[in-house]
Amino acid sequence: MSRKLFGTDGVRGVANTDPMTVETALALGQAVVHVFRNHTGRHKVVIGKDTRLSGYMFETALSAGICAMGGDVLLVGPLPTPGIAFLTHSMRADAGVVISASHNPFQDNGIKFFGRDGFKLPDELEARIEEIASGDILKSVRPPSPQIGKAHRIDDATGRYIVFLKNTFPAHLSLEGLRIVVDCGNGAAYKIAPLVFQELGAEVIPIGITPNGTNINDLCGSLHPEVVSAKVREVRADLGISLDGDADRVIVVDHNGTVINGDRIMAICANELKRTGSLRKDTVVATVMSNIGLEIYLKERGIGLVRTAVGDRYVVETMRTEGYNFGGEQSGHLIFLDHATTGDGTLAALQLLAVMVESGRPLADLATELAVYPQVLRNVRLERRVPIEELPGFAKAVAEFEKKLGNRGRIVVRYSGTEPLLRIMAEGEDQKLVDSIVYALAEKAGAELQ
Repeated sequence: MSRKLFGTDGVRGVANTDPMTVETALALGQAVVHVFRNHTGRHKVVIGKDTRLSGYMFETALSAGICAMGGDVLLVGPLPTPGIAFLTHSMRADAGVVISASHNPFQDNGIKFFGRDGFKLPDELEARIEEIASGDILKSVRPPSPQIGKAHRIDDATGRYIVFLKNTFPAHLSLEGLRIVVDCGNGAAYKIAPLVFQELGAEVIPIGITPNGTNINDLCGSLHPEVVSAKVREVRADLGISLDGDADRVIVVDHNGTVINGDRIMAICANELKRTGSLRKDTVVATVMSNIGLEIYLKERGIGLVRTAVGDRYVVETMRTEGYNFGGEQSGHLIFLDHATTGDGTLAALQLLAVMVESGRPLADLATELAVYPQVLRNVRLERRVPIEELPGFAKAVAEFEKKLGNRGRIVVRYSGTEPLLRIMAEGEDQKLVDSIVYALAEKAGAELQ
């Protein structure tokens, strides 16, 4: 079944504009109960959100839909996306719902689902939910009045998640003596993240912890690491941690304010997991956007790299299918499958801090071991979307440039999943060559796509 409502990470759009309307949320709430109605007894669905103004109306609409179909709602309020995945599984709920548009501005919002195992739903199940929400079947399957569901608020949801996070940090280690700046992006982790690091012994300087419904991701958080970088230098902190709106991704900065992205974090953590014998199959899973420098770094240390399409859900799917336990994205989605079912920015920061404390080495020292190759990305806005193989001149040019780069460089061409853009990325040892390749391919694509 094709999907028109669901994108690569749930349903997303401008709040109060189709498809992100209360009518859609109501229908999705009804549909998810119908799809997961596979056992006797009461059906439970966890609902959490970030700090967007529109979260209130979507929370209410989803709750109404779930209750109308005889499901019970467990409301946890503002909580990071991975926290909702954790609670869905730990509370034996049938499904979890996250109301968030992640790193997008406050005007946007989204709805995504987790299964009872805490993992994001596969494409076919999302397609089934969409089919039911968009059809007429819901009118004929409503339960009688005595079977309508109830909504309950879980008052200790934050505390449960904090305990879970702290338990992922080695018990024999402490963060005492470390000064850490934590930028919560005025998002879902604004209460949780500072407390976690503080309770493990660190001195915490929190920023981005005053959400007002409209300032989430607004010149703060992981998309603006320059903010935490400046604060680290100002207060002379040991490092800075920057989370996005729903706290499923993290970017860090060292004591100099230098940005450390997901590739560098993966390199550091993969090396430590290999050293301790904890890296399954001695392999890391990353996307096609991870720098070739990461691939070379891992290979030199006897670690393989498996690449997937862009999107943390594809990283997780490959990890589960092939039996790997660590992977992530350059953007900061990092998945430690031995601990969690999805990317978790706070959890990932804790694993990185554990390496620092255990080794006694500062982050700047650990991060410099990875040599990052020049990487250039350019977007070409399209008049129409045409399969790459149907652009013979462009495809030929890509092949020729790939030959010129050899095995020390790459070219990745893909269409955006959310915008009318063709993304062209090239990387290699020579910055000027990479720049010229991307420019030439963008010109070629623009000419053939007009």
